[in-house]
Amino acid sequence: MDFLPFYQDYLQNSLSKNKFLLLRILVWLLQVHKQVRIERLAAYLPIPILYQSRRKKIQRFLVEPCLSLVLFWFSLIKLIVEEEFKPGSRLTLVLDRTQWQDKNVFMISVVWRKRAFPIYWILLEKKGSSNVKEQIALIRPVLKLFSDYDLLILGDREFHGVELSYWLKKRNRRAKNPIYFAFRERKDVYIRRSKKNEKRFQYLNLTPIPSSHIN
Repeated sequence: MDFLPFYQDYLQNSLSKNKFLLLRILVWLLQVHKQVRIERLAAYLPIPILYQSRRKKIQRFLVEPCLSLVLFWFSLIKLIVEEEFKPGSRLTLVLDRTQWQDKNVFMISVVWRKRAFPIYWILLEKKGSSNVKEQIALIRPVLKLFSDYDLLILGDREFHGVELSYWLKKRNRRAKNPIYFAFRERKDVYIRRSKKNEKRFQYLNLTPIPSSHIN
């Protein structure tokens, strides 16, 4: 699938002519100079105004309401997903968190052709794992965005908490389409199916799911 026409058509319809041109220039500068700092981009920006004016112009552009994740990115990603997946089919969503330099990035992506396509992300203002409040804040808008699809949410051991599972079960009861989830678990954790039936995870004789089931 060629994503470029989606991006170009959507951006041209969402931005004014001047803002669309500025965005094209900034993308070109990122590709050529491989810099993401506003100060460096302002130095390279080919506009005949003072350096401080170029820097402020970029800053104002990046906080434009029309470029927010909810208004801009969500609408675009929904168009792309609808092109590849029919409503009612299953989407596999993956939760992940990565430490990139001093940035703690918490992200949810959709699996597409054995790749993870980012949908929504949060920059955590701390180091280490996310908590259930942050997990719900990440997942909630994506459930709303893809309410026309069956959803399967996958995650590592960081997301195995009981609170998140209960929240997803409640959402599933109210959802138009099913919401499934599967989180990795440590083998030494105890699973309680009733008050008197507690068993270690490794003794449940569970068979790992082949990757072909989730691609």
